[in-house]
Amino acid sequence: MRMYDIIEKKRDGLTLSEEEIRYFIQGYTEGSIPDYQVSALLMAIYFEGMNQTELAYLTKAMVDSGDTIDLSAIDGIKVDKHSTGGVGDTTTLILAPLVASIGVPVAKMSGRGLGHTGGTLDKLEAIPGFHIEISRDEFIELVNRNKVAVIGQTGNLTPADKKIYSLRDVTATVNSIPLIASSIMSKKIAAGSDAIVLDVKTGQGAFMKQVSEAEELAKAMVAIGKKTSRKTIAVISDMNQPLGYAVGNALEVKEAIETLQGKGPKDLTELCLTLGSHMVVLSGVIENEAEAKAKLEENLHNGKAFETFKLFLEAQGGNAEVADKPERLPQAKYKIDIPAKKSGTVAKIITDDIGTIAMTLGAGRQTKEDEIDLAVGIVLHKKIGDSVKVGEPLVTIHTNNQDISAIKPKVYECIMISDDQVTPPQLIHNIIS
Repeated sequence: MRMYDIIEKKRDGLTLSEEEIRYFIQGYTEGSIPDYQVSALLMAIYFEGMNQTELAYLTKAMVDSGDTIDLSAIDGIKVDKHSTGGVGDTTTLILAPLVASIGVPVAKMSGRGLGHTGGTLDKLEAIPGFHIEISRDEFIELVNRNKVAVIGQTGNLTPADKKIYSLRDVTATVNSIPLIASSIMSKKIAAGSDAIVLDVKTGQGAFMKQVSEAEELAKAMVAIGKKTSRKTIAVISDMNQPLGYAVGNALEVKEAIETLQGKGPKDLTELCLTLGSHMVVLSGVIENEAEAKAKLEENLHNGKAFETFKLFLEAQGGNAEVADKPERLPQAKYKIDIPAKKSGTVAKIITDDIGTIAMTLGAGRQTKEDEIDLAVGIVLHKKIGDSVKVGEPLVTIHTNNQDISAIKPKVYECIMISDDQVTPPQLIHNIIS
């Protein structure tokens, strides 16, 4: 078998066999196939695509390129959740204890952030004492005891994906549905989940700008899940404005705490209830989605989700008092309001620019080596469709640098006010099952 022939076959739009895909993945992982040949194949895949069977073979080969995690010692069906990323996306911090509060085991492996704000692990580390470095045995024991634990990704998971992603990044092949889908799903499958709920973002602040693109990616990932014996469902959710109001690590933790007390933003709460209800149904704990959603909503208001959150913090060394006293989270030195210049209705928020401003303040990383300032970020006071009067605060900047002269004009550029009435964007666009 020759890599040349595999490249030629895909260039001509033909279907690759399982043996050919495994040959390419194994050879590239081991270093016997050079970058330039894999680059050529990636570009052929970019233009010619892959069918569902090829996608399943590619994903499985990437899973088998490294370690896999065995969670069979955890009782019940383990359901994972993955978001394709957005601004103010705090769902994991809410979903993990919320879903666990009705008996669904949540064994979550999360990563650090690169871009707008930190990842789930960075946000959790804003909680004093919380540690994500626990042994595999302790992780399993905690999930069996409390139904919830979150740790960092450990071991040599999907090394083929790491190598291929780095190559895609420099060969203009990142924006390929088959390559995105197999990258995401290989990590989820290697992490040991039995079922997967995908939150596929669409809109101005998402990787997939159009709903049709997000649906295409969702369908590809759901197909991979089905062909690899993982129950999988995808929710297409809107990212034409930040989710909730807070953008920044400690600020998002505070908003997550409020949501777990039943006092969170409407959109963040609704998305968590939607994703959570699908997680519960896939787990088999409750069969009906409407019933699952009602039970989750009940636990947001009766204190069970909040108490599970505190139990989760304590079990991993965190100071659970933070849940009752969020002022103990990292605090920025300065809180500076930026007022509206005119009255009207918020018509548009350039979401990825809000994320970039938060990163400029120090809430995110431009490179993996950057240090995050857990205290800084942005709190919005108005969302699309909200009325605003001149002089009212549009946002509050939480910063450790009093000089925000470079930040202020950028805020005005990315929040647009209209004289006309504006309808807020639809939050849930579709469910792909």
